[in-house]
Amino acid sequence: MGSGILIYNIKYTKIYKIFTFIQIMEKRSFRSFIGKQVVTKEGKKIGFVKDITFEARTGELIHLVLKDLTSYTTNLSLERTKEKEALVPYNSVIAVGDFIVVSEEDLL
Repeated sequence: MGSGILIYNIKYTKIYKIFTFIQIMEKRSFRSFIGKQVVTKEGKKIGFVKDITFEARTGELIHLVLKDLTSYTTNLSLERTKEKEALVPYNSVIAVGDFIVVSEEDLL
């Protein structure tokens, strides 16, 4: 079954397999991303992480869903949700610490 964890959600009776994608990010829980500020490596503030999207079958991270967007996000070619939240591709993440640092080149 690989290096995944099975989580059973009784309310929705669904089973999700979440792989340990965290190995890349120093074994961080996805919850540790929520609420963190996202900045470019140039130091420009983008917004705060509201949620994370991932492929349920493989556990692959797809996007960081951002809220409280700054005006700088209008300069970036980011996908948007129906609620106008920005979607930052996970492959643009460079580092995670007190902030989440992303490559601005990947967002243009």
